[in-house]
Order: sequence, then C-alpha cells, then structure tokens
Amino acid sequence: MLYMNRRRLLEDKIERLLNGQTAYAESQELIRLLKRELDKRNITVLMDQTDSGCWFIPEHRKAN
Repeated sequence: MLYMNRRRLLEDKIERLLNGQTAYAESQELIRLLKRELDKRNITVLMDQTDSGCWFIPEHRKAN
C-alpha cells in the first residue's frame, strides 16, 4: 500500500483551490482536514459531497 503524507495532500489541494481549480478528496479524514483548513484561511468553496468523496469547487476563480 502506498502511503501518502496527509499534510502534503492537504497543501496540494489548498493550492489547487487558491489557483481556481477544483479539488477532490475521498477519505473522510482528508475531507475533515480540508474543511478545517478552509475555515481557518477563510476560503469559500462550494462542496459537492457524495458517498464516495467530496468535490471542493472554488467560488472565485483566479484571474489570468
């Protein structure tokens, strides 16, 4: 089994959201950490949570 550093995954997904891209998380632990980090940084996103995971969609896209 491949071990992925949760903190690195979290930072990668936050960076994607800050760049106006969507992010997907499968595990409940990563979803919980993402929600907490987004609240802490006051980043607003739309969330589409399903039984298999959660899409995080930035409300404001970064201008090119």
